[in-house]
Amino acid sequence: MKNKLRIKSAWWGMSLLSVWLLSSCNKQTDLVTPTTTSNTTSDNQTVDNWILENMREYYYWNDKIPASPDLTLAPSDFFDSLLYSFDATQRPDGDRFSWIEENADELSASLSGESTTTGMEFTLYLRSQGSTNVIAQVLYVLPNSPAAAAGFKRGDIISKVNGQTITTSNYNSLLYSGGTSYSFGLAEVQNSALVDTDKSISVTATTFQANPVFMDSVYSVSGKTVGYLVYNQFVPAPNNSNGSEYDDQIDAIFSNFKAKGVNELVLDLRYNPGGYTSSSANLASLIGKNVDQTKVYFREEWNSSLTPYLKQEYGDEFFLQRFVNKSQNIGGNLQRVFVLTTEGTASASELIINGLRPYMTVTTIGTTTYGKNVGSITIVDDSGKIKWGMQPIVFKSFNSLGQSDYSTGFTPNVEVQEPINLLPLGDVNEALLNEALFQITGSRTARRAAVENHLTSLGSSFQRKAGGGRMIKSMSNFKTFKL
Repeated sequence: MKNKLRIKSAWWGMSLLSVWLLSSCNKQTDLVTPTTTSNTTSDNQTVDNWILENMREYYYWNDKIPASPDLTLAPSDFFDSLLYSFDATQRPDGDRFSWIEENADELSASLSGESTTTGMEFTLYLRSQGSTNVIAQVLYVLPNSPAAAAGFKRGDIISKVNGQTITTSNYNSLLYSGGTSYSFGLAEVQNSALVDTDKSISVTATTFQANPVFMDSVYSVSGKTVGYLVYNQFVPAPNNSNGSEYDDQIDAIFSNFKAKGVNELVLDLRYNPGGYTSSSANLASLIGKNVDQTKVYFREEWNSSLTPYLKQEYGDEFFLQRFVNKSQNIGGNLQRVFVLTTEGTASASELIINGLRPYMTVTTIGTTTYGKNVGSITIVDDSGKIKWGMQPIVFKSFNSLGQSDYSTGFTPNVEVQEPINLLPLGDVNEALLNEALFQITGSRTARRAAVENHLTSLGSSFQRKAGGGRMIKSMSNFKTFKL
C-alpha cells in the first residue's frame, strides 16, 4: 500500500480522535460534499472497495475481516459485514463502536459539536414498569439554543411529541428522525405520580454549535475550597476552526481555580460521551498531581500489521500521549479528584478516570460508565468519487500502568442515581454534587436520595452524539506519511 495518510485523530470512548485518513491507493483523502449515492452494483463496488482497502489497513481487528466479502452490498451493509461485531457470548472482546455515514461533512461537524438540534439533551424512561409508554426528561439545555429560547429547563418531562404519546415503538421516529419542528407535550410529578398536563412547548431545531464548557463554580464549604466543572464533550474548538477556543476556556477556568486556592475538585462528566484525546490530555494536565510532559497519560495499541510501520516511521512516541506542561495546573493543591458519572460517561471521559488514576486518587460518584477503551479515526476520500465517511476502531488505550480493564465501564465508588425531580446543575442540593460535597466535608446540605428514581432507562440523547462518543487523537505533531 502507498496510501497517503493524514491523521487528525480520533478516540472511541475516550477522546475524539480527529483523524482524517487519506486513503485509496496513491490518493489523498479529504472531506467532500456528499451527493445522493447511486444504488447501482458498480457504484457500490467502487465504494465497497474503498471501504475494504482502508479497513484491511487500519481496522483494529483487521485479522478478523472476512476473506471474500460481498462487494455488491450497499456501502453501509458492506461496512457492517466487515466488523468483528460484539457478542456477549462468542465475541465479548468485539467491536461495539465503528460506524459509517453517507455524509462526510456532517460527520466532521458532529465531531466538533455542531448539529441540527433543539439544544436540549434528555434521558428516556419507561413511564412505569410494564408500560410501553415513554417519557423524555430534560437533562440540560444549551444557552442561547432554540430550546432555551422556548423556555425549556433541566428537569422538564416530555410525554408527547407533535400530539403523539411517546412509546417504545415510536420514540425513535418522533425524536431522532431528523425533523426540525416539534411540539412537546409536558408531564409533571404530582404526589409521586407522573401526570400529563395541558402545557406544550413548540421548538424548531436549527444548526447549532454547542459549547461543551457548560458551567463552573467555586464553593467554600467546611474550610474547603471546591472547584466544580460541568464539561459535556471533549472538543478543542468550534466546527471549521483550527484554533483551541474551548480548550482555552478550560485553561481560564483552572487559572481562576488556582487563583482562588481550590484544594478539592469535582469534575462533572455525567453527560460527556467523549471527544478529542488532545482535549482530554489538556484537561488531565490541569488536574494531575506531579505531571508534566515527561509523564505518560495513555498509550495506544494498533493492529499488528500497521504497528511495525508506525514504529519505524515515528518511533514509540507515536503510540504515547503524554501530559503537557500547564501553568494553570492545580494538582499541587489536590490529593484527589471526584468525577461524577452516568452510563453516558464514555470514551475520553473514561480516559480521564483511567489516565489520572496512576497519579492520584480518582473517586467516581454516580452510576456505571459506558465502557469505551478503544479509539477510532475518521476516514474520508478527497478525490470526489467517494462521498462517505467512516469511523472505524483502530486502537485500544492503556494508562501508564498498562491498565485497560474497563470495557464494561467503571463501577462508581459511590453509587447515586439521578432522581426524577432534578435540581439545577451546580445546586449544592443536587444529588450527585451533594454526595461529592459530603465525601469532601463529611456533612450534607440535603438528605441523600430524597426522591429515588425507579424508572427503567432507555438511553439518552447525548449518547447518540457523533455516534455515541469516541476518542479522537490529534496528529498535528506528525507529518503526513505514506503507507
